[in-house]
Amino acid sequence: MIETEDMVITRTGYDEMAELYTAFVHRQLQENPFDRLMIDAFAETLRDNGTGLVADIGCGPGRVAAHLAAAGLEMTGLDLSPEMIRLAREMYPHIPFEVGPMEQLPFEEAALAGIVAWYSIIHIPPARVPAVLTEFARVLRPGGHALFGFQAADEPTGVTAYAHKVAPSYRWALDTFAETLSEHGFRATAKFSREARPDERTPQATVLAVRV
Repeated sequence: MIETEDMVITRTGYDEMAELYTAFVHRQLQENPFDRLMIDAFAETLRDNGTGLVADIGCGPGRVAAHLAAAGLEMTGLDLSPEMIRLAREMYPHIPFEVGPMEQLPFEEAALAGIVAWYSIIHIPPARVPAVLTEFARVLRPGGHALFGFQAADEPTGVTAYAHKVAPSYRWALDTFAETLSEHGFRATAKFSREARPDERTPQATVLAVRV
């Protein structure tokens, strides 16, 4: 596919900060019970619905994929940044990681039991998010689940630009994101928001959705 300017900026930004970013997020799941609760609930939901491959899209250095693999899921990971994938492969050699964009996933139709996009859709311009969700729906089997994490907008609806330290990003209101999901093959089954922690600048949000 033809790379857009924002894809180049995002890949370059994460390549340049891969080591620093990996050190920064290394213990976030261990130290954040709310995020861990939602990720573990996602894993339990998938286990209750049978087995199958789960893809961590925008996996970064692979920490969420590794957590879910330890929870018993069959994991793979994909990221735009070659440096992030290099680090993920070094730290978690038992999980297959590949370089690639989320706009064109290397999976057959309905091949996946689950998708996790943990703070990876935030760098996609809002106008392109529907196409990304449609691609997620293509590769996720009906009844499969997807988990999304992102910075939450201050307003109850809409999307706002956010001055992320690595690349331009966007904050979504929970209801706006859930409505966008409903228009592109998904139904939100759980929505969770929390206030910012001391090392965060904004409220945070998580949405669990099922492929309809």
